[in-house]
Amino acid sequence: MTLTSMRPAEAGEHIPPTGRPWISRPAEAFTAAALRERLIGNIRSWRDYPPSLRVWFWLVPALTSLVGGILRFVRLDSPHSLVFDETYYVKDAYSYLVSGYERRWPDKANDSFNAGNPAILLDSPEYVVHPPVGKWMIAGGMWLFGSDNPFGWRFGAALTGTLSVLLLTLIALKLFRSLPLAAAAGLLLAVDGHHLVMSRTSLLDIFLMFWVLAAFGALLLDRDDGRRRLAARLARRAAVSTAGRPSARQLLAGPWLGIRWWRLAAGASMGLAVGTKWSGLFFLAGFGVLTVLWDLNARRVAGIRGWISGGIIKDGLPAFASMVPVAVLVYTATWTGWFRSEDAYFRRWAEDNPSAGWGWLPDPLRSLAHYHLEAYKFHQGLGSEHPYEASAWSWLVMGRPTSFFYQQPGPETSECDVARCASAILSVGNPLIWWTAAISLVVLLFWWAGRRDWRAGAILAGMGAGYLPWFLYPERTMFFFYAVSFEPFLILALVYCLGLVLGREGDPLWRRRSGLYLVALFIAAAVLLSAYFYPLWTAETMPYQEWRYRMWMPSWI
Repeated sequence: MTLTSMRPAEAGEHIPPTGRPWISRPAEAFTAAALRERLIGNIRSWRDYPPSLRVWFWLVPALTSLVGGILRFVRLDSPHSLVFDETYYVKDAYSYLVSGYERRWPDKANDSFNAGNPAILLDSPEYVVHPPVGKWMIAGGMWLFGSDNPFGWRFGAALTGTLSVLLLTLIALKLFRSLPLAAAAGLLLAVDGHHLVMSRTSLLDIFLMFWVLAAFGALLLDRDDGRRRLAARLARRAAVSTAGRPSARQLLAGPWLGIRWWRLAAGASMGLAVGTKWSGLFFLAGFGVLTVLWDLNARRVAGIRGWISGGIIKDGLPAFASMVPVAVLVYTATWTGWFRSEDAYFRRWAEDNPSAGWGWLPDPLRSLAHYHLEAYKFHQGLGSEHPYEASAWSWLVMGRPTSFFYQQPGPETSECDVARCASAILSVGNPLIWWTAAISLVVLLFWWAGRRDWRAGAILAGMGAGYLPWFLYPERTMFFFYAVSFEPFLILALVYCLGLVLGREGDPLWRRRSGLYLVALFIAAAVLLSAYFYPLWTAETMPYQEWRYRMWMPSWI
């Protein structure tokens, strides 16, 4: 299996060398089989394969997830202290466990927290500018394994990172219909350092990435489900017609497709993404446009004459109703802890500030709206200098990765047996993966524009929603680790190009074999390079000179 699937010729068809029929009988154009072929191709269920091959549909996702889990959970408690922005989110998560909202901490609270004594919360509320979901997910690990140890702090992030490897493997299998390419996608994400670092430290961005990826996967399932429904409903109408096709009126706009359950799931996932970080709003907008464009094209391919107006009315409006209100409801529900509190920040603001124009709105909702307005003002004015700030222009080449942790143990410590050592956590990705993936984006642009490959367009939509909006805020302080939200799409772009190298099923044997060798060589090189950089991602103590060897660019220091 490769990027395309083949099917046998049917009677009466002329099959060109590409394997696709040039013509088919008009009387068969609206049969269920013909419609499904036009709309979704020859998609086979995993149950249709022989048992010897069927087992790999389980093994490949399981094995890539196992690799990802081992890399993320081994030595997860190192370093034994809060690193970088864990100082905010881990302590906020503990506050959630205690009271359901953020409370203030005394001075030098990190020392007490690192010593295993987090129970020093003050009674006054704390003002924060990020929604609750990611902090609740951190709190889940602390509830399971305790708040007094780094494993508990980071369990939620490590589990989420591992599950995202599983999700990406399944998504790649859905996109490319290829077990080798699905394995490549999962393995490349599992061994990449940037994703690994974000999975081993409790910042919010790994949780944002997970819910965005879940929404994308749900929309992929909805794409096929919607096209199957469209094929079935048109076929039923054609079957009762003497002409063997739907009437002109029925083909004017096409049928309604009913409740799209996978779209509801995508809306819920996007609500959780926005509930982690507001940058999830860009993904909600991008994915909403993407799924409507898929439906418009489906109606065009199916033979519906008014496919634009019919698609907008019968697909676009239901898509909005399925995703946006659901996302809003889920997002609002994530603030339940704040709603149930008595003294959370701004919780009683509306009671102290009556409004003639907005008095009809319940006080808790008006207070929450004010909270969001103040947080938006904060984000708009966030422009303070930071030694590891990185412009979005530099992200794809990893011009300035973020240092989460750095120490220089000396020979007096048990970890260092030379004159000078280093222990670091640097959120730099695997250079081979990131730099080739950046080039792959250019290839995808050509294949999307020139070949109209919807898979290339879908990957680019995810990249664009996660990356391009940051260029709207050039004055804002930004960091490279924000890029983890779109990293899965970067990996998919790279795997798409690996599929081109691998070749098609109809290619000559020498072409397929050489393509397989090249792909295997690339994957092996990426894994070996990750092994080389692994100490730099996991705070392993190494001789200082070894640390310097891994600083490939001066801006990484």
